[in-house]
Amino acid sequence: MVTDIKTFDFQGKAIFVKATFKPPFRFVAQMPDDACFYFVKGAKTQVFAPGGSIKFESDEGVVLQCGRYINDYLASADVYECEALAVHFFPDVLNVVYDNDFPDFLVQMNEMTPATFERVESSSLLQAYVESLDFYFENPSLVSDELMKLKLKELLLLLAKTNNVDIIRSLLSGVAGSQRIGFKEVVEANLFNNLSIDELANLTHLSLSSFKREFVRRYDDTPARYIKKRKLEKAAKLLKATDLRISDVAYDCGFNDLAHFSRSFSKMFGCQPSAYRQ
Repeated sequence: MVTDIKTFDFQGKAIFVKATFKPPFRFVAQMPDDACFYFVKGAKTQVFAPGGSIKFESDEGVVLQCGRYINDYLASADVYECEALAVHFFPDVLNVVYDNDFPDFLVQMNEMTPATFERVESSSLLQAYVESLDFYFENPSLVSDELMKLKLKELLLLLAKTNNVDIIRSLLSGVAGSQRIGFKEVVEANLFNNLSIDELANLTHLSLSSFKREFVRRYDDTPARYIKKRKLEKAAKLLKATDLRISDVAYDCGFNDLAHFSRSFSKMFGCQPSAYRQ
């Protein structure tokens, strides 16, 4: 649940966004024409994307290409409230910020293959940048268009210094022309993630009814039946080939409820997971 949200707008668009929320919390983020730097304080986070998923720790960040994402903030026994910072990169805004004269480390961005997402590890530079934005969110009267330009440039330079510059080039080439991942690629990349059919449909940019029709056309089966079958087949392989605990096998195959996993497994294979392993 979101308890507070603050934004700084530039050129009529929300560029800097700070949200306070209580985990566990899951929501869908839609970025049709922008990329984003995303930083979370106080919660472990999992982001589900068309091309798969990524987990990152508190005080780490991630850069995301244009698209749809499902952000899952995970609960922790010692955390009551968390904060998330998003800095959005719109192509027209970047043109204004740089006056169409991009620095050398961004010049080759159109030659890069866009990345869907990339983790940005915690560092003293990153922490200092986030803290500087916290200060301005607490003192909004100090914020001007010129300051926002400077803070956007600062972040891009920081990312270029703390990571391989290819991350930034990939990020911005994704803004310049988003490459949508195909239907089957989205499904296969997220088969074993704990997503509902509705959430999976969202990642493919389809309504639930359109997604189900397209799924039956592609797989000759319903989404629920096909996905459960694939998850249970993977579980059977893990039970035979590894010493993972049954609860870990269930989780790795996208089941959040161990009892539900055991019932589904018994129905398909005729015995409990423990008996199947023996």
